[in-house]
Amino acid sequence: MARAEGRGAQELRTVSLERNMNPYAEGSCLVRMGNTVVHCTVSVEEGVPRWRRGSGLGWMTAEYAMLPRATSERTARERRGPGGRTAEIQRLIGRSLRAALKDFDFGERTLHVDCDVLQADGGTRTAAITGSAVAAADACGWMAQEHGVNNPFASLVSAISVGIVDEEVRLDLEYAEDSAAQVDANVVVAEPDLLVEVQGTAEGRPFSRARFDELLDLAVAGAKQLFGEQRRALGW
Repeated sequence: MARAEGRGAQELRTVSLERNMNPYAEGSCLVRMGNTVVHCTVSVEEGVPRWRRGSGLGWMTAEYAMLPRATSERTARERRGPGGRTAEIQRLIGRSLRAALKDFDFGERTLHVDCDVLQADGGTRTAAITGSAVAAADACGWMAQEHGVNNPFASLVSAISVGIVDEEVRLDLEYAEDSAAQVDANVVVAEPDLLVEVQGTAEGRPFSRARFDELLDLAVAGAKQLFGEQRRALGW
């Protein structure tokens, strides 16, 4: 299967990170990875979950949703709460963004991450993580300035998909590749090269440790490219 636009096996899709897209949120970013588009915001809210109350510590949590016509066919809104796939992605985004913080010593406040998929062509969860990290950096800076706390943001986090398609190891799978992959994985990396989470599976035949190492090396290399894009967006 040839890649769209003649993209090489180890090339990212065109990446765009548009910061401060939402004038109301403490941090926001519109992320584009090829034809996948996700609107990410991070809100600073007073209060924490019940189990955290009285600790003096803050928290970070995430929500994810796909708009009804983000895909080729309309999907219904999840009005009765998140389905299994959505809940799993929300937990992944939350875990990934918490890895960007050095601590929760910013008072009993919640950093609420919202990721809304406007257009989906594979890699929505990884794009959401990459965009949300930019929004989180801004939200943490705002909180430090407005509330006089130490900025809890410690390191950038990015995420990327990798897979084996037609026996070829590829970076940043779009939907057509992801649906046809013999192996696909999502890898979350904290700058510079620390692993936060690896989700991978064989869709057919099992794959070797050598192939896994090849996939992981490619994912870390792709994440490093995304760190560069995040830094450019943030002006770091």
